[in-house]
Amino acid sequence: VITQRCCNDASCVSECPVDCIRPTPDQPGFASAEMLHIDPDTCIDCGACVDACPVEAIFSEDDLSASLARYRDINAAYFQRHPLESTIEPLVSPARPPKSLGTLRVAIVGAGPAACYAADAILRRADAQVELFDRLPTPWGLVRAGVAPDHAGTKTVSAMFESAFRRDTLQYYLNVEVGTHVSHEELLDHHHAVVYAVGAATDRRLGVPGEDLAGSVSATEFVAWYNGHPDYADRSYDLSGERAVIVGNGNVALDIARVLTLDPDELAKTDIADHALEALRASNIKEVVILGRRGPLQAAYTSPEFLALAHLKNVDVVVAAEDLDLDDLSRGHLDDPDVEPSVRLKYTLAEEYAHASRNPEHKRIVFRFLTSPTAVLGEDRVTGVEFAHNELFDDNGHVSARTTDRTETLETGLVLRSIGYRGQPVPALPFDEAKGVVPNEQGRVVEDGAPVQGVYVSGWIKRGARGVIGSNRVDSEETVEQLIADFVAGKLAAPKADRVALRELV
Repeated sequence: VITQRCCNDASCVSECPVDCIRPTPDQPGFASAEMLHIDPDTCIDCGACVDACPVEAIFSEDDLSASLARYRDINAAYFQRHPLESTIEPLVSPARPPKSLGTLRVAIVGAGPAACYAADAILRRADAQVELFDRLPTPWGLVRAGVAPDHAGTKTVSAMFESAFRRDTLQYYLNVEVGTHVSHEELLDHHHAVVYAVGAATDRRLGVPGEDLAGSVSATEFVAWYNGHPDYADRSYDLSGERAVIVGNGNVALDIARVLTLDPDELAKTDIADHALEALRASNIKEVVILGRRGPLQAAYTSPEFLALAHLKNVDVVVAAEDLDLDDLSRGHLDDPDVEPSVRLKYTLAEEYAHASRNPEHKRIVFRFLTSPTAVLGEDRVTGVEFAHNELFDDNGHVSARTTDRTETLETGLVLRSIGYRGQPVPALPFDEAKGVVPNEQGRVVEDGAPVQGVYVSGWIKRGARGVIGSNRVDSEETVEQLIADFVAGKLAAPKADRVALRELV
């Protein structure tokens, strides 16, 4: 049974001897899937997927803990909606470049999941030397600085990279910033190609009055702060009030809500930064309100993360009963027999939370749907947030929301905006300001419609800030496929200097 931690890496898919794990990377629904699933009627209990899983998310149904027991039904429900059509074919490894081409040299800028998956793919596909550059003194990117501290299992994906990179073919240049300590042109002089896997370092703005008041905080910064990112270790946040409001209801919002409501003694067992733990021990926050733009069916969080909230100690999850009164558009969607089980589960969980008993002594995570902030209130610092109630409409087959004239105000001293990450321009590369990505075609950087020789992108700077850790594996392999094809076709300029010269330069 695949459970909550699933990273969508799909390492398990190719290991299954009876081809019963879905969706697979070549299926249309893979990119938007919340998690992978094992068909209970086909599985032969061999355990190959357990060994392949980099985040230890797969268990025998007999070994499921109480908090994971529901995943037995979640896996089965997927195949009721998507009956398994198994077409087992032998795996064919892609051809390696001929040895006559010599050693492929690649610089990768970034050391997060997209960079590491790209490095691993290059080293598997070719006789290669890879240099990994990152401006931080430590690798792993958002695995280290973005995954919530109470999700330690998710971070174990880094162990896979540690094992794969214990060879001289890959070398690190940490605490080295491309564009400051070494230039883009210098990297090209020392390599056949440069892959930028720099992620999305900033957050999207709300665009409402008062957004820049003290006490209005970017979720990106807050997450980096409690994870010990050196850029944010000296920040401090006012946790003296009893209520915090998070705008946006994706998985990052749920991470923050858990961190703000968990018992500090529980957090002390994790790798949370010491300065954050000290601040949370002194916190007065009793209630976290999460504002979502659309309804419970369209919520941005995944059903596994929503389900996990039910197992928090001394925390009540609150959903207002009126939010379950769906409009005709959502009701029609829920009644559609083809609706995905994950969508139906989101609504079922919301119903369970709405009718669950509550303890006034507990802390609370409150979900408010169909809301959009219109102003962050206060003079010198945040005192509240004003939001409008929304209504849904069909926007050419996509359910969207628009504000009404009905507004409401919540008192709070802390507002966290969590409406998505956004990429920043990369020096020397073209940039699409509207999408927040480097323009590319399957990972090849393009400018004025033509590929830029020897320059590639992978991860969020390539596709935008969507997907989970494992989504970067398929994404990176696509980029590497283009890079190696260009190498074989003679489209990459040979390096002017070697690895020794690069070390001397740095």
